[in-house]
Amino acid sequence: MPTPFISKVFSKADKRPQKFCVLVRNANAEKIFSAAEEDFLWDVYVFAREAHRGQLRKSGEPYFEHPYATAKILSALGMDPITIAGGLLHDVIEDTGIRYEDVEEKFGVDVAKLVEGVTKISGITFRNRQEEQADNFRKMLLSVAEDIRVLIIKLADRLHNMQTLESLPSIKQRRIAIETRDVYAPLAHRLGMFKIKSDMEDLVLKTLDPDAFKFLQKKVKDKKSEREKYLQTFIEPLQKALADQPFKARIFGRSKNFYSIYKKMKMRNKPFEEIYDLLALRVIVDTKENCYTVLGIVHELFNPIVDRFKDYIASHKANYYQSIHTTVYGPGGRLVEIQIRTEEMDEIAEEGIASHWRYKEGREKPDEVDNYVKWLRDLIEVLKTESAGPKDFMDTLKIDLFKDEIFVFTPMGDLIRLPKDATPVDFAFEVHTAIGYRAIGAKVDGKMVPLNSELKSGQTVEIITAETHHPSYAWLKFVKTSKAIGAIKRWVHKTQYEESVKIGKEILEKENQRNKNLRFLKAVQESREALGYPDINKLYAAVGAGNLTVTSIFNKIFPQEHPVKAEKDYDALFIETARKNIRGIKVHGISDLMISYAKCCNPIPGDPIIGYVSRGRGIIVHRSDCSNLPTLLEESERMLNVEWDVDRDQSFYAYLKIMGQERKNFLKDITEIISSTDTNIVSIDGKVDDTIIHISLVVQVGNVKYLNKVIIKLQNVQGMISIERK
Repeated sequence: MPTPFISKVFSKADKRPQKFCVLVRNANAEKIFSAAEEDFLWDVYVFAREAHRGQLRKSGEPYFEHPYATAKILSALGMDPITIAGGLLHDVIEDTGIRYEDVEEKFGVDVAKLVEGVTKISGITFRNRQEEQADNFRKMLLSVAEDIRVLIIKLADRLHNMQTLESLPSIKQRRIAIETRDVYAPLAHRLGMFKIKSDMEDLVLKTLDPDAFKFLQKKVKDKKSEREKYLQTFIEPLQKALADQPFKARIFGRSKNFYSIYKKMKMRNKPFEEIYDLLALRVIVDTKENCYTVLGIVHELFNPIVDRFKDYIASHKANYYQSIHTTVYGPGGRLVEIQIRTEEMDEIAEEGIASHWRYKEGREKPDEVDNYVKWLRDLIEVLKTESAGPKDFMDTLKIDLFKDEIFVFTPMGDLIRLPKDATPVDFAFEVHTAIGYRAIGAKVDGKMVPLNSELKSGQTVEIITAETHHPSYAWLKFVKTSKAIGAIKRWVHKTQYEESVKIGKEILEKENQRNKNLRFLKAVQESREALGYPDINKLYAAVGAGNLTVTSIFNKIFPQEHPVKAEKDYDALFIETARKNIRGIKVHGISDLMISYAKCCNPIPGDPIIGYVSRGRGIIVHRSDCSNLPTLLEESERMLNVEWDVDRDQSFYAYLKIMGQERKNFLKDITEIISSTDTNIVSIDGKVDDTIIHISLVVQVGNVKYLNKVIIKLQNVQGMISIERK
């Protein structure tokens, strides 16, 4: 049954206000939809308005203003009626009593799936905010596998949220801005949606560094008239030369967004004047051929800078951006950057994939859209099989979003796009996963090179393979593409799992020999579900990996026959030892409060810490860099400054987990480096898993700064893969 108020809503003969008409007219107030489509959108509009009736945003305005603004952004992009409907309804399942079935019954399965795709996960308890964020992104990207419009709606939704941040607490504003900077703006860039990306980035800057934003705003305004005057002197001879051509050309100046200027100032460590001094023009013509005609005229009039020329028409970017870029010396020796493109290229450059839904007769091209987001579909395939935690998921996502591109060739002349600094291993996996798995060497332009060599645009790459060869865990140190990272991790996970199953089974069989009278192995197999492992191989793997001990199995299966005190977890033992020699925690301004330590980050003496006043558990002490802090800081009035109550010259324990490629003298090199820093080794333990050595190391240091120096020295040990501080 549909929700009760639905029939009531659609019996109303509401007059269609100007507010609605904005959604179904273009900039010239012309109709862009058929009468039937307008009626459909009107029904959606009224439905969404009624569903959110009585709800308010943090700013105090009616909640419906948000989905309406989202739909308005989608309409301005020229999206189809189904997508605009999805924008109007994108919060009804999450925030009202409306069900998926209600939306599907009233507006069809396409609209319902778009709304469901954008809806955040609800009703699930997450252990931390990072896990919730990762799970939301995973759901969003997997929804894209069915319809890319889910992502376009989400980008419009996020843009409006960024435009209305002022009413939120400052900590939440920063969290949303950082999330937008790191994921949503790069996603818009990868989809070619330059306008959305630029608007998001400027709003991010306004939130994260308001002083810099105001500074740039004033500087750009002050320079505006001077720039316009100079550009006019540059444009006049170009217009005169183009007037003799049989085609029309539009020439106009283009301004850089504030965030782009800010980022270049930071990266190049240069003042505003040097960055902003580069002037920019765009020339729009009718055909691809005429783009090259304009290029010739520009280079006849002004001296070009050879290494600043890029032809993205001949080789488009991964987001299908096409344009010719050239930089020339203008009057007075000032640099002027010129982009030359067709009207269609300009539309795609500004609106990206959204331009393919622009409402024109016969304009929609599903095959073109599929090609447009091939990179995203490849990423989704990796994410579907990614077995790692939320941090690895987000890292994999960011790797694919933030890459600049190079173009290399196969021996047959096929063009392969790769991220900047990609290696032959990335190339091998891009060609085919099986080639990546069997790669043992590479030739670049006919010469043998190491597999970790950085490739350059224009090179021809040949991969040498061997049937018996397998990926190396060490490749993860230098590969750049999510496809290569995902494939290597899957292989390592599979081989480690198989090895753990084998080792675990051997351990239990040996234990069975020692306890024949108890028929130990049979008892384990029969009790596997009670032990939490319905699959016997997963139980073997847990034993082989050290996650399940024989002692704990005995205690559960034979509590009377073999009472054994449970082993203490090594990590927990270290933390207990590390905290033993302190008097406690100093809390400024408050005394006699119960103190406990957060399990999420396990702070130990020497760590910078912060206190959180909980309900019923006293003060919970977190590390200052704890991943849960962005969520906790939303209740900033409950945060306290705390510090360890220790002597000034007291030393602390630090626990390091080291992973490296197994080789002779690896352990010796580590201990010698630590000794050379006059650091005391409290305990050391290691085991070898295939070709990888795992070392647990506890050292005694004066402070975290000193520990970091030790870690930096250890990172230079030959064969080192990772050092993690627990």
